[in-house]
Amino acid sequence: MTSPRPPLPPASSPLKRWLLEDASQAPPAEGFYEQEQAAQSQHHTHPWWQVMCLTGVDYFSTLGYQPGIAALAAGALSPFATLVLVLVTLLGALPMYRRVAQESPHGDGSISMLERLLSFWPSKLLVLALLGFVATGFVITITLSAADAAAHMTENPLLKSALEGKQLLVTMALILLLGAVFLKGFKEAIGIAVVIVIAYLSLSAVVVGKGLLLVLAQPHLFSDWFSVLGHAYASPLALIGAALLVFPQLALGLSGFETGVVVMPLIKGDVGDTEAQPAGRIRNGRKLLTGAALIMSVFLIASSLVTTLLIPPQAFQPGGEANGRALAFLAHRQLGELFGTVYDASTIAILWFAGASAMAGLLNIVPRYLPRYGMAPDWARMSRPLVLVFIGIALLVTLAFRANVDEQAGAYATGVLALMTSAAVAVTLSAIRHKERGLTAAFALISAVFIYTSAVTVFSRPEGLLIALLFIAAILAVSVASRVQRSFELRVSSVVFDDAAKTLLREFPIRPLRLVAHDPGAATVQDYAEAELESRQMAHLPDNVPFIFLEVRVEDASEFSDVVEVTGFQVGPYSVLRAQGSSVPNTIAALMLNLRGKGAPPQVYMRWSDDSPLSLGLRFLLAGQGDMPPLTHEILRRAEPDMERRPIVHVGG
Repeated sequence: MTSPRPPLPPASSPLKRWLLEDASQAPPAEGFYEQEQAAQSQHHTHPWWQVMCLTGVDYFSTLGYQPGIAALAAGALSPFATLVLVLVTLLGALPMYRRVAQESPHGDGSISMLERLLSFWPSKLLVLALLGFVATGFVITITLSAADAAAHMTENPLLKSALEGKQLLVTMALILLLGAVFLKGFKEAIGIAVVIVIAYLSLSAVVVGKGLLLVLAQPHLFSDWFSVLGHAYASPLALIGAALLVFPQLALGLSGFETGVVVMPLIKGDVGDTEAQPAGRIRNGRKLLTGAALIMSVFLIASSLVTTLLIPPQAFQPGGEANGRALAFLAHRQLGELFGTVYDASTIAILWFAGASAMAGLLNIVPRYLPRYGMAPDWARMSRPLVLVFIGIALLVTLAFRANVDEQAGAYATGVLALMTSAAVAVTLSAIRHKERGLTAAFALISAVFIYTSAVTVFSRPEGLLIALLFIAAILAVSVASRVQRSFELRVSSVVFDDAAKTLLREFPIRPLRLVAHDPGAATVQDYAEAELESRQMAHLPDNVPFIFLEVRVEDASEFSDVVEVTGFQVGPYSVLRAQGSSVPNTIAALMLNLRGKGAPPQVYMRWSDDSPLSLGLRFLLAGQGDMPPLTHEILRRAEPDMERRPIVHVGG
């Protein structure tokens, strides 16, 4: 039996109908996997390589600036520092996220693995804090990428005269254009991503390939480079140590892994996949992660080598021609202005659309947590309203930072590294739980690397942590306000009766059903006899009017929506229904609505509480209890506007 929770009300205008269009296609579902299937009905699935392009617009776009960052941070050591980054990618981040894909294939990301380690409110608070870092990393990805694309546009010789001094406006226009794509749909976003990624990687391969040919044709470049390294570092061990120390400054080259597991529901699996066992989706999700990591690793090493050997060191400095655009510099110098301009256009396109990866991640991960916790309105499950919210936030962040790329870099790195650190800890704890000693040691080492990298980043750029804390504070404030506002919703997904409860209700002698709320705990006939006498005096029930004791046990008050399980039993002559739910008033209201027949609605008898209103209100919000009579009546009033059909709540002193 399902509860009568209604779907979202019909939209009253064409705009609202359009915004909530996917709501009409996905009615409220009963359980987790049914909700997952309803969510999938809103978006078509795609081959893994196409979804890789959507997540890769962020990951691959770092080629636009990663060689320059490495050159500034490490100088001639840049290729070795980049090799450290690649080893961490292939031996650390990739195995780690392949494990996440296996254990969390429904788009919950590594957050869900940590969520399962705790329970009740600590679990929810942990998730909200991690969502703050998700918001930091993903929102800043949108704003920073758009700002970087705008900077490339305003510095382009063909556009400079028209766009000079207008970087803020250009950035905001690019963010609005990104939002327009996602208002249209995921299919269109993936189609654009595929075109951009193929074009950008193909053109980058031409630039890097040309650079490698030039390097091979000039052997003295290698000898000169090794001579510089020999003078700077006394031994290979010193060189390795220096490369390791530089690694935290290159960690932006690891972005994209968390998004890869968050968008897994978009990946097409096997025909026989079920949401409980999506083996095909997991396999293809791992292909996505592996393919992206291998492609990026090859490009990172090759691009770092050719830019270090072919570009003068002074060109990497701020104001230099290769600063933030090393491959574009080589494209213009080695392949001509026409090719260089085409490469600039592809770079601008992938930098702009890098925000699509973050937007896809936000649209997949936020609806899986906040609405389920009651910490966001029901419309937060829908894509289009969320797109407008995220675009609005991105515009505010852009205004706050004045579209400055450098000022946002610290927040971006903090968000990315916090998520990767949490994922590393999650897979380590998972390996411990499964008693996998080898993997435990390996994942513990990876966790240490990411904890070290995160600490160095926070100490060097503390503003990133401050921005993340602001996002966490905002999420907590909105979540608490939403939870309070939605407290009186009928938030039970279904009511399930066992056979004994069904028999008890079917054979009960009179209608309407009368239930007396009773604290669970009484176990003997004598206990229930005393409770009966007290209840009849309190409710003025005659001795010849039978009733059923109703007992409610709260399992996890931090859960917003829950399945109510009802068991029935007899204690001597007394009939008892015992229900389990996340909130006593909601459980009673859902049960009463479910027991309605064609005749008079059922009635429940309760007692007033002597505690203070403030204490009762807090108990309701935090423990699912509180002042039962008025709370139950209010939930019933909102759920059933027809008084003739609404169950009746009686209150005694």
